[in-house]
Amino acid sequence: MESPRSRTHSDRYVYALTLGALGVVFGDIGTSPLYALRECFHGAYGVEPTRANVLGVLSLVLWSLILLISVKYQLFVLRADNRGEGGMLSLVALTSPRSAKAGWRLALIGIFGTSLLYGDGMITPAISVLSAVEGLGVETPALERYVVPATLVILIALFSIQRHGTGRVGALFGPIVLTWFVALFALGIRGITMDPSVLAAVDPRHALGFFADNGWHAFVALAAVFLVVTGGEALYADMGHFGRRPIRLAWFAVVLPSLVVHYFGQGGLLLTDAAAAEHPFYHLAPGWAHYPMVALATAAAVIASQAMISGSFSLAHQAIQLGFSPRMKVSHTSAQESGQIYVGPINWTLMLSACALVVGFGSSAAMAAAYGTAVAASMVLTTVLLCAVARQRWGWGIGVLAFGAIFLPIDLALLGSNLLKLLHGGWITLLVAAVIFTLMSTWKRGRKVLESRLEETALPVDLFLPDLETSKLPRASHAAVFLTGDPQGTPHALLHNIKHNQVVHEQTIFLTARTEDVPWVPAAERMTVKSLGRGFYRIVAHYGFMEIPDVPALLRRVCADHGLAIDLQRTSYFLGRENLIPSGTSGMARWREMLFALMSQNAQSATTYFRLPPNQVVELGAQVEL
Repeated sequence: MESPRSRTHSDRYVYALTLGALGVVFGDIGTSPLYALRECFHGAYGVEPTRANVLGVLSLVLWSLILLISVKYQLFVLRADNRGEGGMLSLVALTSPRSAKAGWRLALIGIFGTSLLYGDGMITPAISVLSAVEGLGVETPALERYVVPATLVILIALFSIQRHGTGRVGALFGPIVLTWFVALFALGIRGITMDPSVLAAVDPRHALGFFADNGWHAFVALAAVFLVVTGGEALYADMGHFGRRPIRLAWFAVVLPSLVVHYFGQGGLLLTDAAAAEHPFYHLAPGWAHYPMVALATAAAVIASQAMISGSFSLAHQAIQLGFSPRMKVSHTSAQESGQIYVGPINWTLMLSACALVVGFGSSAAMAAAYGTAVAASMVLTTVLLCAVARQRWGWGIGVLAFGAIFLPIDLALLGSNLLKLLHGGWITLLVAAVIFTLMSTWKRGRKVLESRLEETALPVDLFLPDLETSKLPRASHAAVFLTGDPQGTPHALLHNIKHNQVVHEQTIFLTARTEDVPWVPAAERMTVKSLGRGFYRIVAHYGFMEIPDVPALLRRVCADHGLAIDLQRTSYFLGRENLIPSGTSGMARWREMLFALMSQNAQSATTYFRLPPNQVVELGAQVEL
């Protein structure tokens, strides 16, 4: 039974994670008040701020937050955790397709959804920070020329601190974002007191009336309304960083009440002063609080970027482990929370992309036209995959149809509205997603082709060992470990070593590291060890897609648990290094074969990835025709 003391420590840890989640997970959706209602009434797709329109838009905002975030994501999507991990690829891993063809289709959906989130992760920091810094020009137009340079400096600083880890970043950002939500709530109360009749927007009939009054223009304006929920997908992607309970606690206790009250406050301001639609967030603040709010908004907007950045790290790590991406260096940044990681190449690519968008668009109003399309598409795919998980894993029957019938039309309507922005910049995030999708699908397909080519020339162990017995090759006294992706055949590196060096080691280990469709594998299920006779052993190690293999640590455990006497200081590690030759006969287009070969050449070395001692590694090359 849990003691009161341990329960207190557990609660404190949950509250600390909740504060961290405020700083990392909810920064994006929490800074939408900076620009969302402005785009609804003042942007390119805005409507006139009449009383009926204000109440209609506010009703849409309220019910979007309730249905899409509170119900769909918080109650249903967060339930689909793969041993604590979230994200599009976790959803794919949770499905149980009936055939390989169906599995590949679901994998393609997951790959494309992940690619869309990278497009969103590129634009979220840019629009969040830029929209906040623009507050300088609201009161002092002379400062407008400094907005873009200041935004670039802030973005560079933000990405530069990522290597210290999301735990430390969350601990730093959490109190600031909590202050931000308190300020949003207070400003919202101020706006509501200007015209309390704005509370009538709670009635969903105002949303229906908005469509009846505005027709096609109301559908177009949905793209602006959608900006209030653009951080929703980050809740799921970041679940592995903080856990389901802290995310739900932060949302229902702090974030949702603050957002609803603040949006209604902006609505109350617009009912009394329609001209405030140019920038309702800053006009809602009293004059003495304008510059403090600019500073606080800028800090909150910097933090808003964190949700997609940290989510991108998790998705990149999952993609590597599940075979959708070449190896990249992944650093764990927390000893307590295993999901907190840092991926350098992803970090710097996002930084350069965000800075380029700031320079290219120049204003958050212009950038808003490009924002939302990728997120809306990813939300549709999340609904599709969740229906598959609910049917195959949770055993839902008619419930799947009900869930899809409720949320798919909503998601598709929001996507359709956002697609109208394609020619105004929406194509950028879709282009980025298409490029990433091409890279990931090419890598996945290329690895399958490579594995089949290697299997075609593999020598079965039951044929190799008898031949070895009659060969009378000398036996080296120390041990050798041959890393191979084939858990059945004889490693090609071993055959090349015998061919060129004419020697066999006294103890020879065939080691295969396999990634399972779960984030973490229990220690008891880590490996299987089988003696093949004549000093040969086969080890199959199992890792989750959020773990990083450590071969020396694995071998130390083999020695301790299985009595294998190996001197790790003298052990040699043999790796096969394939030189890939495009042939045009693999079923892939020749340009994709060339792309796969290029990606393979630039992947992180297996020595670093498996944490092998570099001075004990031997690489043996071979040419493989794709």
